[in-house]
Amino acid sequence: MKSTITALACLVAMSASAEEKVLNLYSARHYQTDEALYANFTRQTGIAINRIEAKEDELLERIRNEGAASPADIFITVDAARLAKADELGLFAPVKSKLLEQRIPAHLRSTDWFAFSTRARVIIYNKETVKSEAVRNYEDLARPALKGQVCSRSGSHPYNLSLLASIIAHQGEAKAEEWARGVVANFARQPKGGDTDQIKAVAAGECGVAISNSYYLVRLLRSDKPEDKKAMERVGIVWPDQRGHGAHINISGGGMLKTAPHKEAAVKFLEYLASDEAQAHFANGNNEWPAVASVKPANPALEGLGQFKADTLPIPLLARNAALAQKIYDRAGWK
Repeated sequence: MKSTITALACLVAMSASAEEKVLNLYSARHYQTDEALYANFTRQTGIAINRIEAKEDELLERIRNEGAASPADIFITVDAARLAKADELGLFAPVKSKLLEQRIPAHLRSTDWFAFSTRARVIIYNKETVKSEAVRNYEDLARPALKGQVCSRSGSHPYNLSLLASIIAHQGEAKAEEWARGVVANFARQPKGGDTDQIKAVAAGECGVAISNSYYLVRLLRSDKPEDKKAMERVGIVWPDQRGHGAHINISGGGMLKTAPHKEAAVKFLEYLASDEAQAHFANGNNEWPAVASVKPANPALEGLGQFKADTLPIPLLARNAALAQKIYDRAGWK
């Protein structure tokens, strides 16, 4: 009997040990620079990462279909609205970690998920056709003076949903819809393409102004392609609302799933993403700002954008307003 108990104890210990050596990651971040991030985690902890990459909706549907048998430990993505969707589906498990609470500012986390990097939604303008004084705030994009000058990506894209969600939080639904209708009235063309397409359209004179996430700008600033360098010479960058709430901030983040089979490894991974090393990687590898304030980027192009006032609206609040933002865009005709 004693030998049987001892054998069982060994099996349990081996099982626990095995659990810590694997992490199954479902990721909607599609950046090659993240490879080094995962490799560093494995090197430090001995935990191998099995990764599946796909679009957010595909991953969320997969997790739901897999149910309790899902092998996924962590879901990581970009944009608060996307994290909110996973949260609404009841997929995340609360994570208790003093390290994460100490490292990640309160407005950049919820009880179920954490932001690990930030990006700002900035205004881009054509230096030849628009004066910077005309686009100091997001509200300016809806002014009649810019009629026929605004380019945008789809209103249903999460980046734009989160921006409008912040306007709802600060000014209310009526003002948010008034703004959305004003911007639609100023469109130079129907919404299409991504943020990089908007920047290039402004540079080409197809429109006078657009909105973009900051890391797309830095990516073009760091480009060696002559056409990208020329494009960036033609555009100016404005940090919006510097006398008000500050520039709208969005995030990249993730959380542990309720059905995670390797919970200890999952928490270790989330804590690793808040480490100085990982935080520096977000900044230097993908041109995002660290969520941890004490970590300073070593990215000249990112730092070259200058200091700015960031909106500190709690990210979970943005997430809760995302559905209303979509309804407003639909009513305004922002397709």
